[in-house]
Amino acid sequence: VKIVEGLLYSRNHEWVLVDGESARVGITDHAQDALGQIVDVQLPSIGDTVVAGKAVAEVESSKSVSDIGSPVSGTVVLVNELLADSPELMNSDPFGAGWLYEVQLSYNETLDGLLAAEEYRTLTQ
Repeated sequence: VKIVEGLLYSRNHEWVLVDGESARVGITDHAQDALGQIVDVQLPSIGDTVVAGKAVAEVESSKSVSDIGSPVSGTVVLVNELLADSPELMNSDPFGAGWLYEVQLSYNETLDGLLAAEEYRTLTQ
């Protein structure tokens, strides 16, 4: 299972790339592997408010339909339009082209509950 250094991880297998006051979010290699072949994804809309720990997206795979929670709180500023036609990017490149959405982090946002790569590695072993 691939784990990328420099990202933060949730216990629910989402990754977060923080860049100043915004954050890009996706699912981890562990999550995409557990889901199986992803065939459809429903993303939040630009302008939606997301709350850490609450469902924000839905992924349909060969195995099931699963809610994806948001690891951070904020306002959606960008969604990955490529996933509408190519949801399988979440399988083939979960840390790159398969990202889900970006949020402008809330002022009261705390990243304290997220895990560093080494902590996430321990969680998934």
